[in-house]
Amino acid sequence: MKYISSQDADFQEQLKALQAFETAQDPQVDAIVAAICADVQQRKDEAVIEYTNRFDHTQAQSMADLMLTQADLAAAFNRLPAPVQMALEQAAARIRDYHQHQKQQSWHYIDDHGTLLGQQITALDRVGIYVPGGKAAYPSSVMMNAIPAHVAGVAEIIMVVPMPHGERNDIVLAAAYVAGVSQIFTIGGAQAIAALAYGTDTIAPVDKITGPGNAYVAAAKRRVFGVVGIDMVAGPSEILIIADGSTPAKWVAMDLFSQAEHDEIAQAILICTDAAYASEVQAQMQALLAEMPRRAIIEASLSNRGAIILVQDLEEACQIANSLAPEHLELSVQQPHLWQSKIRHAGAIFMGAYTSESLGDYCAGPNHVLPTSRTARFASPLGVYDFQKRSSLIQVSAQGAQKLGQIASILAHGEGLTAHARAAELRSE
Repeated sequence: MKYISSQDADFQEQLKALQAFETAQDPQVDAIVAAICADVQQRKDEAVIEYTNRFDHTQAQSMADLMLTQADLAAAFNRLPAPVQMALEQAAARIRDYHQHQKQQSWHYIDDHGTLLGQQITALDRVGIYVPGGKAAYPSSVMMNAIPAHVAGVAEIIMVVPMPHGERNDIVLAAAYVAGVSQIFTIGGAQAIAALAYGTDTIAPVDKITGPGNAYVAAAKRRVFGVVGIDMVAGPSEILIIADGSTPAKWVAMDLFSQAEHDEIAQAILICTDAAYASEVQAQMQALLAEMPRRAIIEASLSNRGAIILVQDLEEACQIANSLAPEHLELSVQQPHLWQSKIRHAGAIFMGAYTSESLGDYCAGPNHVLPTSRTARFASPLGVYDFQKRSSLIQVSAQGAQKLGQIASILAHGEGLTAHARAAELRSE
């Protein structure tokens, strides 16, 4: 890992280098995705089946071969060992409970002129959630995407998940069972995103698509945005740990590993006030690395984008953290609540020595779909509010039409929109 100090003469340049990440669309990927999306839009089921057979090495003859029933999901759940079933149910309950607190309600008020003004909250009709498949198994992603939609009141939750060679992953399907997914299609890639966005002979078009995926999935989500809503185009996973030396170095070392093991371009950064403690964390990382099954990925990640930053105090640490705007931020300090208010930009804030980021990934309750690549400056975690929409309510009284009509008339004439002005004036005559 790079070792830098806030006192270095070129510190700001080094900090900018840590933030730099190429997020531009790959033209080759974009061209392939554009062709796939256009083909699915035109040939619908036929194209989806063809691409699924080609990329996932399946032998589907019809969409019926790529559909799973609720009975399939229940059977997958029942095949799991009891401890796994319990873990899924407990995690789902905690995620559901947390997201219940996010649910918004309609409201209105009456102003001085008797005019009703307000906001009506309604759920989206149908959403699609994308879940990575193949070698990866992400039951947590199923729950983090489906449960908020369910809490919001979405009527239909359609899940797509690739299953290469037709091999079903029981824990992923069981997660869909406990999360309340309505329907599952075992398809993936750009063709799955296009099918959800445009609809096919079998798949009804959705209103919004959420969930992570590879470069082709990300490119497809960009392409269909506007036809449907999307949650975000996620970048590499990130963790930033602010430590004052009070947390066991071994814990911090493993927390850095927890994000570095995602892939070679994930980012793990430690900011601390104590050089001796930083050295202790480094020593623990060196000792622990040998026992990590994903050692090569961790080493590449830490070498490519990892860093240890030595700062003068926690105040400076928070300033740097806000500049980096990380996906995950651990306040691994003795009095985290004293510093929480100093953090303005972070996807999720994990406070105190016992709060490992991994608990947030699986079962703490808050959503683990978080803004990456410094988008925490303006974006928020996925939540119930992403599956609800707002309609303004306006009911003007006769008295209100007199007052508001005068204001609207003046402004409309100022914009040269005579019909607008007359529409307001007629009601106040």
